[in-house]
Amino acid sequence: MDAKEIYERLNKVFRDVFDDDDITVKAETTANDIEDWDSLEHITLMSAVQKEFKVKFTMGEIASMKNVGEMVQIIEQRAK
Repeated sequence: MDAKEIYERLNKVFRDVFDDDDITVKAETTANDIEDWDSLEHITLMSAVQKEFKVKFTMGEIASMKNVGEMVQIIEQRAK
């Protein structure tokens, strides 16, 4: 699975979780870029991403992710 496919699938997940069809995530996208992305929605988002890609993030990874690009890197490593 390449980064392009991951971003396409992440866009669907983000749009579903935040109920906003206009969301398009990029490597530098952070919680500050999406209006409803708060701590509660972060938990919902992480759960949805893990389910979509059949990966499991550690608590440390979830806490330290600074942007969507870091999330994509972890998914790329795990989804091989």
